[in-house]
Amino acid sequence: MSDADLIAARVTKLAALLEARGLKFSCAESCTGGWLAKCLTDRPGSSVWFEFGFVTYGNNAKQKLLGVRVATLDTHGAVSQQAAQEMATGARRVSGADLAVAITGIAGPGGGTADKPVGTVWFAWAGPDGILGAELRVFPGDRAAIRSQAVAAALDGTIARLHH
Repeated sequence: MSDADLIAARVTKLAALLEARGLKFSCAESCTGGWLAKCLTDRPGSSVWFEFGFVTYGNNAKQKLLGVRVATLDTHGAVSQQAAQEMATGARRVSGADLAVAITGIAGPGGGTADKPVGTVWFAWAGPDGILGAELRVFPGDRAAIRSQAVAAALDGTIARLHH
């Protein structure tokens, strides 16, 4: 199966879990630039469970749309656990969704550092009881490969949290 088919299968699984529980879902994306929202809305009927897709590529967007604090960005950077968590909680709060995921990372080819190489991506999930987890991944490959893997990982992490 192609990467697109694998992602579509994950979306189908996520949709079934959200629909069965009557939950609404939102996402906040940076390095994936709306790719996750696009994959979610490729599925007919996604409006039953998908609320908002925020593309907060720049720091200004993270601050204005999601309430990410300037101090967080100054201290930890946009690609950090703290920023991802604030993005997820902001997406959930603003959208009114039951569950939200945030993705922030460095897709390259430039922008990496020794501490945060190209391929570094932080994920965070927020639910009614606050942060449901955060995860750091470092993906191999070029820009497209990193972004595709990030979308798949966001779906996998969301599915895993719904199984708990």
